Amino acid sequence: MTDPLAPLLELPGVVDAAERAREALGAVHRHKANRRGWPANAAEAAVRAARSSSSLEGGSMDFPREGEDGDPILAGSLRVASALDGDALGIMLSTWKSAPLQALARLHLLAAADLVDDEALLGRPRSDAGVGERLDLLAQLVTGGTSAPAPVVAAIVHGELLTLKPFGAADGLVARAASRLVATASGLDPHNLGVPEVSWMRRSNVYRDGATGFASGTATGVGSWIILCCGAMEAGAAEATSIAEAAG
Repeated sequence: MTDPLAPLLELPGVVDAAERAREALGAVHRHKANRRGWPANAAEAAVRAARSSSSLEGGSMDFPREGEDGDPILAGSLRVASALDGDALGIMLSTWKSAPLQALARLHLLAAADLVDDEALLGRPRSDAGVGERLDLLAQLVTGGTSAPAPVVAAIVHGELLTLKPFGAADGLVARAASRLVATASGLDPHNLGVPEVSWMRRSNVYRDGATGFASGTATGVGSWIILCCGAMEAGAAEATSIAEAAG
């Protein structure tokens, strides 16, 4: 069968960007502080990722003071981060590898629990024409439908979910978490040490413009998005290195 992502590897700069991301994340996992201390460093990465992802979704980065109601977007982002950390990660990965659409539904339930009035809508994709079919195609990609490098697959899953907005609420949180699942499940970032969300948050206008370019479907737009995402993974590896260095 024809690999649907194979043509993307011919786009200028894509393969090189993916390789740089792979090398950077590999170096983080070899860091001396991550040989045994990676669980604590992964937990710190998860918090940084959650706060940055919340900001990108229009939420707060600040934890509530005692007695205050927390920001619902940040709360959802933190729940998602917890599901991708520690013992919970193994459960989520198992679901992702065998039934990715169930994993996406679970991510949405966690992300949007405080944002959706009708609980029956949590984890349920919109019934608009084409949504189900495109989600099925994504599921095929992440369960063996492509041999493209993991950074490329992660970028495509991320961009497609941002474009599709399958749930109608907290879709950005779900999209960024799905990108993490691709990286973890593929072995690109097995301990979830990278924090690409920080780079996306710091360059939020570039991030949103990149997502718009991806949604256009043009070769230039899609290629630029993939390179942007790979660059964020590389920057996320640098963030992870700073966490490891601080841990000693």
